[in-house]
Amino acid sequence: MKTIARVCFPKATQVTDRFHVQKLALEALQDIRIKHRWEAIDRENNSIKLAKQKKILFIPETLDNGDTRKQLLARSRYLLYKAPSNWTQNQDFRSKILFQQYPDIKKAFDLVQNLRNIFNQAKSIKIAYTRLAQWYHQVEISGFKAFNTVANTIYNNYRSILNYFNNRSTNAAAESFNAKIKAFRAQFRGVKNVEFFLFRLTNIFA
Repeated sequence: MKTIARVCFPKATQVTDRFHVQKLALEALQDIRIKHRWEAIDRENNSIKLAKQKKILFIPETLDNGDTRKQLLARSRYLLYKAPSNWTQNQDFRSKILFQQYPDIKKAFDLVQNLRNIFNQAKSIKIAYTRLAQWYHQVEISGFKAFNTVANTIYNNYRSILNYFNNRSTNAAAESFNAKIKAFRAQFRGVKNVEFFLFRLTNIFA
């Protein structure tokens, strides 16, 4: 795609969309949460099996908000996508328990928020470059393998990522138009005549 854009639009400045970069970081955070959830499920299954062998009733450990560890990790999925200022009261309470029980999730969440703040607060390429370098160093110190992919992606594409700070451009308009095309195509359950379909798109959306 980069080669196509460079050949077709040689004078254009290529920008890596900020939301794709943030999505990678969020996926790395969710990987850490999911890993802990599988461990909690295995631990609970082993406890149930042991209780059956001893012929006693298994009562799972519950935390201050009434969640078991398995439930806590499952129900924390959506709050990790949000900034703390957007949490509900229940999510705020659950996050405090989550971060207390799993400090590595708190550390990973802070990395995600720091990256988001760079895109929200940096006013120039120079400032963004410095803060991205500091964030990259934080990832190296953290030791999270899940974040290495994010850090390497930023390292390999830092020029196009930094181009965002020229005009704070995103591909939101292109994504919106793509959604309109897909919805238009879905109305007719596919396209047989591509040329006529493009002609209709031109007349409706151009």
